[in-house]
Amino acid sequence: MKGIRQLASGGPAWGALIAATLVLLVLREAAPWMIRFPEGWTVPLTPWLNSGMNWVISVFGTYFQAFSDLLSVLMRWIRDGINSLPWAVIVSLVVFVAYVVSGWRLAIFSFAAMFYMVLIGFWTEAMNSLALVALSVPLAVVIGFFTGTLGFANDRADRIIRPTMDMMQTIPAFAYLLPILLLFGFGPVVGLIASLLYAVPPMVRNTTLGLRNVDAEIIEAGRMAGATNSQLFWRVRVPSAMRQILLGVNQTTMAAFSMVIIASIIGGTADIGWEVLKSIRRALFGESLLLGLVIALMAMVMDRLTAQIAARDTSGPEGLVGGARPRTLWLSALVLAVAVAALAQVLPFLREYPAAWEFYPADQLNAGIEYVVTEFAATINYIKQVAFFFVMLPVKVGFEQTITPFSWGFAFTDTLKTGYGVLVLALAALSWWRGSWRRAALVMFFGIMLFVGISGMPWPTLIAMATLLAYQTGGRRLALGMAAGLGFLLLAGVWEEAMLSLYLCGLAVLICLLVGGALGILAAESDAVSVALRPFNDALQTMPLFVILIPFVMIFKIGEFTALLAIIAYAIVPSIRYTEHGIRSVSKEVIEAATASGCTPWQLLWRVKLPLAAPVILLGLNQTIMYAIAMLVIAALVGTSDLGQRVYIGLGDGDFGVGIVAGVGMAIIAMLADRMTQAMGGDRM
Repeated sequence: MKGIRQLASGGPAWGALIAATLVLLVLREAAPWMIRFPEGWTVPLTPWLNSGMNWVISVFGTYFQAFSDLLSVLMRWIRDGINSLPWAVIVSLVVFVAYVVSGWRLAIFSFAAMFYMVLIGFWTEAMNSLALVALSVPLAVVIGFFTGTLGFANDRADRIIRPTMDMMQTIPAFAYLLPILLLFGFGPVVGLIASLLYAVPPMVRNTTLGLRNVDAEIIEAGRMAGATNSQLFWRVRVPSAMRQILLGVNQTTMAAFSMVIIASIIGGTADIGWEVLKSIRRALFGESLLLGLVIALMAMVMDRLTAQIAARDTSGPEGLVGGARPRTLWLSALVLAVAVAALAQVLPFLREYPAAWEFYPADQLNAGIEYVVTEFAATINYIKQVAFFFVMLPVKVGFEQTITPFSWGFAFTDTLKTGYGVLVLALAALSWWRGSWRRAALVMFFGIMLFVGISGMPWPTLIAMATLLAYQTGGRRLALGMAAGLGFLLLAGVWEEAMLSLYLCGLAVLICLLVGGALGILAAESDAVSVALRPFNDALQTMPLFVILIPFVMIFKIGEFTALLAIIAYAIVPSIRYTEHGIRSVSKEVIEAATASGCTPWQLLWRVKLPLAAPVILLGLNQTIMYAIAMLVIAALVGTSDLGQRVYIGLGDGDFGVGIVAGVGMAIIAMLADRMTQAMGGDRM
């Protein structure tokens, strides 16, 4: 078996697959089914899924509606409770908590962030959104904790829970909006359920990880002390895993905030997400940015608070500012709330902020973007055309269709095609001569792909190549998963759309890796750059995905180039952060030893820091891919024709089968990419 695997992982296998690809391309006119999978060969999943959903609604619809009514009551209570308090009380409590967990710097930031919502005149809408998060996060934490505990306690359950969580986190939210609407009806509860589904997985993962990573010596000490199984779990294992569990609370909170606008689409409540959505539909850049910043600031505040709590040991008074006891802190918070509420009765502006004092510079921002579009129209069009004709189209449809007198200024003659083929062969031969058959195979693959485009590659050899690469990277199980996942895309009839999704995501991830990696290196080498990039990263990661689209649509209009820029803007943050973190985490002793041996700063970076930081950078690549796929369905709003567009078609037509097949297809791509990058990271480590 070992010998077979070595043979399969060597050059002959790749050489055979590349030769087969060339043969299939030569025969593509005689056998077009090798490029485009015949529609008659697909499996009719859509009608089957629609029939199954209709049966579920007819049998269980009453129970889902009753559950929806219960959650509606809870949401109304929380919303009314928050809105009954003066704005000054809520701001004071947030500032107090920030000071307790981190000190004055976070307290000042929290005050500025919360007061911004008051200043622009959208406090009530922001609190309505906060009410959604205030209910969805506790529910997600409770459900996620017990599900994660089940996965920790039972390996068989964990094998079911892990792929389920993968699907919940990677299927686009729009794909499961339709079944939620069909089951629960239109209203705020639908948004709550969508937010809950998206926010549960981080809690499950961190709970399982935290419980598994508890030191065996701690557990043994608990057993020796005579603890029962129940006491061992609740009094030993859970407190020891609390830091990781609190990190799960942090990530769950951020996930809930990221769903605020999507929840508004189907919930229709008067919250900040609905206001953002209205401004986006009217293509108002200023309003969208100002209102989107409300969600970003709320998310930043909650992120800082929960992250600080997770980072410190709060099991005792020493983990709190001044060593105060929890009971004292609760009493202090109550006294503060009562005092500010009483003061608000004397000073009315602490209860209701005067409209005359509000500051809402949306018109100025709109004028600014219009000035840019008008004054730099020629430059904008030049950038768009160069990127589209010289980068995007060659990857999508290949040089043979892209190089024309209209786009490149000359025709792709037979002589040029021959010269291109000779150049690719020469580069591959040079790579082989230098002893790297893998690089030679890579050169040949990309040379062929750029000639015919990813949409023109034969599907049999693409599946075979991906399966072989998975086998080399992660073994038999990953190879079987790759073959099954790609087989689903093929038989479900979404192969062409999946290739277009790969085209956009692949380009975006490559650019993010290059640009984000460079910025991450600069941030690791310079504290000033790191400080400057942090708010930029925070804003991009917490700004609603819809809002990220607006400036690109205003400047570059509708099209695939606009979608590519939006995906890059959202997905670049992990590349920056993980590259910086990986380089900064390299042992100081290793750096000192390399410096003492005479390494120049350039050699120190490329031969010491980057190789040692490679596992962390690969983890950043993993997250970049996940972010790019998550943004893909939002980018479909600006004119793409990939899986994201099919999700919208299913939602718009009320066709559950179409939407869920496309959503599962995107989840399969995300999970396969996740497993591949994890396997590569494991090999590096």
